Amino acid sequence: MRIILSALLLLGGTGIAGAQEIVSAYTNLEADHHCSVFAAAEEGDGDWVDMVCSGYRGYPIVIYYADARESIFYGFPPDGDLAPTWESFDGFNSAGPRIEWRIERDGSRETPFATIHRWFVSEPDDADTKTEVLVVEKVGQIHGREGCAVGYVVATGNPDANEKARRIADTQARDFACGDQPVIDAGSVPVPPFSRAEN
Repeated sequence: MRIILSALLLLGGTGIAGAQEIVSAYTNLEADHHCSVFAAAEEGDGDWVDMVCSGYRGYPIVIYYADARESIFYGFPPDGDLAPTWESFDGFNSAGPRIEWRIERDGSRETPFATIHRWFVSEPDDADTKTEVLVVEKVGQIHGREGCAVGYVVATGNPDANEKARRIADTQARDFACGDQPVIDAGSVPVPPFSRAEN
């Protein structure tokens, strides 16, 4: 997996206070290059693999793949555990190649506090028909180490889905308590069933 930081930082939303502001940065996710596998299925042990790779400026991304489904943790996992929680859609799914990081900037200090990542979720009766969902995630920090899905914005049939996802990220992610009900913005298409279960 190869992570490439876009050179472009885009201003987004409004400033928090004083010199602080919220900006976006983008990284590209290429699943077949430069990712470290730390666990994988042996022969006869099913189809699963766990990987870690670099995210925004040293923030790790931990990816768990099992049975044509993915669960992704953005940031530093709780207590250094590389498998804190399985969190994914129930249907077959995969994450897209581009991640938007929402970043609190205060002078030269930048803290990514949320990610927005597009997922493709197959319909139960038709694997070729997919619903696109923007998943807003809280980024695990080096001290707090709590990360999870904060909101789900269905991009299929939902105008301005990107702006809606940024609004959820900016207003909810920093104070969101993992385990609470995520924010849902479905538009005209329902959010595919999802689950969060401790490993």
